[in-house]
Amino acid sequence: MKWSTGLILFFSRQKNKDVIRLYPADSKYFHPAVFTGFLIFLSLVLYTGTAFIVLDKQFPFYQPEYDKNFAVTVVSDNGTPLRSFPDTKGVWRYPVNIKEVSPLYIQALINYEDRYFRFHPGVNPLALVRALFQFLDSGRFLSGGSTLTMQAARILHPHTKDIKGKSCQMFRAFQLEYHFTKDEILNIYLNYAPFGGPIEGVQAASFAYLGKSALELSHAEAALLAVLPQSPSRMRPDRHPDRASRGRNKVLDRMAKFGIWDKSIVKDAKMEKVLARFEPKPMTAPLLARRLKSQGNPFQPVRTFIDPFIQETVADLIYGFTADTPEHTSGAAIVVENKSLKVRAYVGSADFFNNSRFGHVDMVGAIRSPGSTLKPFLYAIAMEEGLIHSESLLVDAPFSFSGYRPDNFTRHFSGPVSASEALCRSLNLPAVDIIDRIGPKFFDTRLRQGGLKLQYPNYQEPNLTMILGGAGTSLEDLVSAYTAFARGGMAGELRFTQNQKIKQKPMLTKGAAYIIRQILEENPRPDLPAGRLFLDRSRQAAWKTGTSYGFRDAWTIGITDQYTIGVWTGRPDGTPSPGQYGRAAAAPLFFSIVDSLPRQYTSPSSIPDTVSRREICWPLGIPASEKYKTGKDPLCHRRRMAWILNNIIPPAFPDRTDELWQPNPVSIMINPETGLRVDIDCPVFNPVKTLIARWPRASEPWLSPELRRKSSIPPFDPRCSSSSFNYADNIKIMGIEDNTIFRPPGSETRLPSVNLMARGGKKNLYWLLNGRLIARSGINETCIYQFKSPGQYQLTVMDQAGNYDFVQFTVISPEI
Repeated sequence: MKWSTGLILFFSRQKNKDVIRLYPADSKYFHPAVFTGFLIFLSLVLYTGTAFIVLDKQFPFYQPEYDKNFAVTVVSDNGTPLRSFPDTKGVWRYPVNIKEVSPLYIQALINYEDRYFRFHPGVNPLALVRALFQFLDSGRFLSGGSTLTMQAARILHPHTKDIKGKSCQMFRAFQLEYHFTKDEILNIYLNYAPFGGPIEGVQAASFAYLGKSALELSHAEAALLAVLPQSPSRMRPDRHPDRASRGRNKVLDRMAKFGIWDKSIVKDAKMEKVLARFEPKPMTAPLLARRLKSQGNPFQPVRTFIDPFIQETVADLIYGFTADTPEHTSGAAIVVENKSLKVRAYVGSADFFNNSRFGHVDMVGAIRSPGSTLKPFLYAIAMEEGLIHSESLLVDAPFSFSGYRPDNFTRHFSGPVSASEALCRSLNLPAVDIIDRIGPKFFDTRLRQGGLKLQYPNYQEPNLTMILGGAGTSLEDLVSAYTAFARGGMAGELRFTQNQKIKQKPMLTKGAAYIIRQILEENPRPDLPAGRLFLDRSRQAAWKTGTSYGFRDAWTIGITDQYTIGVWTGRPDGTPSPGQYGRAAAAPLFFSIVDSLPRQYTSPSSIPDTVSRREICWPLGIPASEKYKTGKDPLCHRRRMAWILNNIIPPAFPDRTDELWQPNPVSIMINPETGLRVDIDCPVFNPVKTLIARWPRASEPWLSPELRRKSSIPPFDPRCSSSSFNYADNIKIMGIEDNTIFRPPGSETRLPSVNLMARGGKKNLYWLLNGRLIARSGINETCIYQFKSPGQYQLTVMDQAGNYDFVQFTVISPEI
């Protein structure tokens, strides 16, 4: 019998090397018996291989991703599940690979289940022969002949426990070895092995029974999880801890017998107790996980930056806070790393499982009124525009801003205050004064450029009320904006997942952000009598509170060197929470969070080149003169040390009570003999020219008698004519505000009357109603005018020097 090609394949040894050669069939090296045996062997291999390939195509191996999906899992920074959403069949599986599992578990699993896993082709012949003889002798399988490959095949392709089933299992095992590497086969087992109840996979089992990642297993824990899939129902540690302990010890004994683990280690491992624990559904950050669920897929968990320790601590603090509050009260907080913008804690409600507190409502992203939390941005932008410095003189007194009459939270007024004091005390009138001067639309535009987009009621544009909470935003957006004070003016988009890149926008200049942070850091903590006394740098914070109208929202947002923290408390349904305001409710919770954060000691940030310190004077707001010693400068009634931006020292705002600009200081002539005021026409010998620094008129009730005396202009000397006009005198209608509505009191049938009275002016005053002269009066005199018909009116008063003032109002008839 000859090979049809006349060639035969033989191994030949030449010069101590194995080489493959083709020899002619009639070669002297050819032997018919060898050739026949070789043909038989080759035919078996070819036929078996061909049959396997045909069967592999006919009965393709089941791929897990077809319908055995993992739970969609949101994990923390270290891989700990925050919350998982099971597959459609309610099974919990967390994806894992060999590198994410403790080497101790891999050792225990392979040496207990399949010592020759790395060497066999999917089936261990010796183990199969032993199992076959036992089956023939007893009629059933007494010992396992299954390799890890066969077990993986059985997990994905369940079969009956008979010869046919075992044959199918071996075929599937060969398929596994054909299609996958050893590590890939092991990964299948690690992810799909049954561990009791709805738990599949070593990672899910480790978290459910042990409360830790599979990467952190001890020797005893690794042995326990290695044996558990053998009989997951009988040895579930939460139900049968004794059985689980005996099975674990069996694995430990084998590890000692094979010399894999030291006997002393095994002895110590046996002393560990098996705890009856079963928590397959982690709920560390349920609302964040719900928010991020759509970003995940069954084979790739959503990886966040959440720090489990910080997350649980913040959640516990909020839960404890709401325990003593009325029903329906909730709370939320978010903690962000300043440098990286990583969200380290995200607590959207006080208690996720408490429906009475609306635990399912995520208040981190809810749109609410921000109260006064926008004020730091307003003061920073005003500094950038050159309107104020940190110690600019502002007035906290009742004002009407084009019909808008704001009030302070305490319903008290403080008179003259600095910009820094007004910001720290969250005074409303100075803030409305500033936003009225820079313009609400301009302020809104600056915020939007920095990434903070406020929401307004339908058909409403930015207006003065926005600075007191008359707009909408979220805790998330506020914290994002506040990062600008820790990041040199750059506001950053918060990073929730590890695939998010750093995105930032310029909110403020570096200098303005630095100054505002310094001001807010000087605000004393409400929970400490001495404010910042004895606090290390890591516990110091620049913070701001806010309370929305009707006590519906209480806020505290602030920064430390490392973190930006935001806290909200209130009722998610929007109903009022009387007595729960920013400083009383949110601030203590805020500082509890600050004190709980990991301590990191850093150096204070350096002062930007655009920032300096200068001594300035009140009431003018100008730099203190080096010519005079402290207290001696007649124009410097008070000295204050201010933060200055770009070397710009703007003067104090013009007095709002003056419709026309008035010079400050005022230059007048004084009779040296009487100390009274004279003018150029007065026959006084050697009159003295004097400058007087004026305080805002609205602040006068809060000034000391000495300051009022320094600021007042002396009356005219009676020996002099006062006919000439002086710009220090202004004219103002008193007792009637713009847009006032007059109606008859009670059951009165006549139209109402008004008192015509004005402050300031020169000599005679003229009163005009809609351009028609209705009365004349002297300085400080009062006239009464009776309206004759209802309607819209403009009342104007003028003096002989041409000064004037006017107001507009409405008169309603008695019938209405």
